[in-house]
Amino acid sequence: MNVKENYLLYLTAYELVSDQGYELLHINDQIKEIWLQKDENKTSKVLRLTTQEFNWKNHLKKDIAQVFQKTLALKRYLPRKTVEVNNIYITKHAPVDDWETLKKPMMLKEKKNPVRMNIYYLDEKGFQEEEERLEANLHFSLPNEDIEESEDILEEKTNHYKRELSQFISNKKKERENVFSFGKPRLIYLLLLVNVLMYFLLEFNGGSDSIDTLIKYGAKYNPAILMDGEWWRIVSSMFLHIGLLHLIMNMIAVFYLGTLVERIYGSFRFFIIYMLAGIGGGVASFAFSMNVSAGASGALFGLFGALLFFGLIYKRLFFQTIGMNLLILIGINIVFGFTVPAIDNAAHIGGLITGFIAAAIVHLPRKEALLKQGLAFVLYIILITALVIFGIQNNSNDPTYQLSRIDQLLEEDNYEQVVEDATEALENPSALEAPLLFQRSYAYIELDELDLAIKDLEKSIQLTDEEPLPESFYNLALLYYETGEEAKAEEAIKEAYQLKPDDENYLELYENIIGEKPTE
Repeated sequence: MNVKENYLLYLTAYELVSDQGYELLHINDQIKEIWLQKDENKTSKVLRLTTQEFNWKNHLKKDIAQVFQKTLALKRYLPRKTVEVNNIYITKHAPVDDWETLKKPMMLKEKKNPVRMNIYYLDEKGFQEEEERLEANLHFSLPNEDIEESEDILEEKTNHYKRELSQFISNKKKERENVFSFGKPRLIYLLLLVNVLMYFLLEFNGGSDSIDTLIKYGAKYNPAILMDGEWWRIVSSMFLHIGLLHLIMNMIAVFYLGTLVERIYGSFRFFIIYMLAGIGGGVASFAFSMNVSAGASGALFGLFGALLFFGLIYKRLFFQTIGMNLLILIGINIVFGFTVPAIDNAAHIGGLITGFIAAAIVHLPRKEALLKQGLAFVLYIILITALVIFGIQNNSNDPTYQLSRIDQLLEEDNYEQVVEDATEALENPSALEAPLLFQRSYAYIELDELDLAIKDLEKSIQLTDEEPLPESFYNLALLYYETGEEAKAEEAIKEAYQLKPDDENYLELYENIIGEKPTE
C-alpha cells in the first residue's frame, strides 16, 4: 500500500485547489487519480495526478494514450481552445526498461488547437530532479514536509484531505444548482397565456392570417408607425401570431427557453430581458423590413441572447451544460432565417443582440456590476435610437412604404399630396412603378386632370403587359368615353371585361360603351 504516495496525491490536490486557484474536475479513488484545471494565459492547464505504478514502458505509454483520449472528451467543456495537460505520476518505482524518452513534451495532432502534454514521473529515485522540473514549469512543488511521519498519521491526514476535496466537489455542485434555481418559472406562464388569448382574439375577429385583422389589433405596420405615430405597435406585435403553426412553434420555444432564463435570472430580470429584447427585435424589424409582421420571435431570440450572456459570466458551466447545443441552435435559426423569405430575420438578430445587452443591464443574480450595467443601458438606448433613425430614413425611401402612404392619403381624399408623393417616388424607378402610376392617375381624375390621368394609366398598362390591372383598363375606358375617344374606350372596356367578367360594374360599363351585352 503506497501510503506516502497517496498522502502526497491528496495533499497536493488540496493545496492546488485551495491556494492556487485550480478547479477540481474529477476524483477516482479506486485508481487514485485526480483531475484539476486552471485558466492561465489563454490556456486551459489540466493537471492529472495519479499514484498508479507501471513496471514497463508500454504500460506507461498505454496510460498516456488514455489520458490524451480523456482530455479530448474533456476539451469541449473547457473555456479555452488551447489545452495543456500535465500528467504527474507519484510512485515508488519507475518502469524497469528504457522509458525516459516519454518525458519529452508530446502533442496530439488535430486540425485545430492540438493538445500538448508534459510528463512528470516522481519515483523515489528521481523525485528531486522531477520536482525541480515541475517547479520550473508549473511554479509549484509537492508539499512533502510531513512525509516521514508514521503511516497511521499519514493515512489519517490523507482521509482528511479526501473529505476536504469531496467538500469542494459538493460545494461546486450546490453552486451549480443555485445558479440554475435562483428563480421559479411563474411569469413565463402568464406570457404564454397572453399570447394564446391574443391568438383567439384574432381568430374570432377576422382570422390571425388576415393582414387587415393583424393591423387592426396591433401588428407591426410601418406606415401606421410613421404616419400616425403608433409606436406602441412595436410592443403589441410581440403578442400576436400569424396562424396556429406560428403560435405553437414560438410558444414551445418560449416555454423551454423562458423557463430556463427565469430560473437563472429570476422573474423580474426575466421580464425586463423579454420586453427589452422584444422591443429591440421590433425596432430592428421596423428598420429593415417593410412587411407587416408579428410574433414573439424578437423576445424569443432575446432569451438566446440572455443565455449567451450567462455563458460569458459562467464560461465553464455554460459549456459543461447548454453551451454547444445552444450555439448550434442559434446558428441553425439564423441560417434558416436568411434562407426562408417569409421569416423576419431582422427581428431575430435584433432580438438576439438586444437580449444580450438587456441581460447585461439587469445582470446575473449575485454578480451585479453597476458600472457595466450602466454602460449596457446606455448602449441599449444608443442602439434603439440608431435603429429608429435609420428605420425612418430607410422606410421613407422605400417604394413599398411610399405606396402604403399614398393609399392612406387617398382614403383621406388628400389628392394634391398624393400627386406630390407619387411624383417624388417615381423619380426612382422600381418594381412598384405601375401601381404608383395608377394611384397618381386616380388623384388626377379627382383633380379633373384627365389628360394626365390617361397618360399615367397608359404607361402603367405598358409596364404590366404580363399581368395588367383590370382597374387600369376600366378607368381608361371611362376617361376615353368621357373625352370622346369612343374607339379607344371600346377597346379598353373589352380588355377590362375580359380580365374581370364577373364584376357587374364592368358589365354595365361594357353595355353602355359597346351598346350590347358581351357575347359568351
